Amino acid sequence: FSSKLESGQPAQLQALIDGRSSNSAQIALGYAQQIVDGWNEERRAQAGAPPVPGMIVRHAYNPNLDYRWFILPSLVAIITTLGSLIVTALSVAREREQGTLDQLLVSPLSPALILIGKLVPAVLVALAQASIITLAAVFIYTVPFVGSVALLYVGLLCYSLALSGFGIFISALCSTQQQAFLGVFTFMVPAVMLSGFIGPVENMPKILQWLSLADPLRHFIPVVKGVFLKGATSQVVWSGLAPLLAIATVTLSTGYFMFVRRASQ
Repeated sequence: FSSKLESGQPAQLQALIDGRSSNSAQIALGYAQQIVDGWNEERRAQAGAPPVPGMIVRHAYNPNLDYRWFILPSLVAIITTLGSLIVTALSVAREREQGTLDQLLVSPLSPALILIGKLVPAVLVALAQASIITLAAVFIYTVPFVGSVALLYVGLLCYSLALSGFGIFISALCSTQQQAFLGVFTFMVPAVMLSGFIGPVENMPKILQWLSLADPLRHFIPVVKGVFLKGATSQVVWSGLAPLLAIATVTLSTGYFMFVRRASQ
């Protein structure tokens, strides 16, 4: 750097800053800018010394900071969340409210098969909604898709199972469709707030960061963004899929236990 400046050649500095922790990134970038500006002033004070150019910031994966590149991949997760939760949460509650749940229970179907029948439509609805939003994002809003389509749908499948587990859990607690509907929105608001869509999870208080670990939306948004914009590989995506499978296992098991317990009463 020094030898290039002394010989009159252009010298470059590079600062690689992790933008996921926005506060620390801005502070670090500010310090780097102050150093460059201070050096520039010193060079200007010297007779005949060429000035050092200012800092040029280039954002990886979204160079122009187009808000659509940030919003639309996240909408794939958020809109899928609402549709999948409503389908599963209202299914069992509707059967119980209309009195047809007893008819299902006396049929040759086991409780596990009944719940699988409630889960399949929710998974199909989630995949269909995600496909429509993905196609609109790519072909209408020109958001680049540089990853694997198969990997995206694997993530969607794991995510829809985790959501269905929460939906079955909510439905098993509620006696009417109105209660289930309110339960869905009671879950949705904190889920979106803790997902990192509004603000980075790293900037939240520690207790909220721990609570967000149970939020499937927090794990899926980095997956869908990584596949969309970064071309994330299966090794990278697995860090988000593993928590989704764990959440699905816990919520589906709990929902099944509560469904069987209430059905036997």
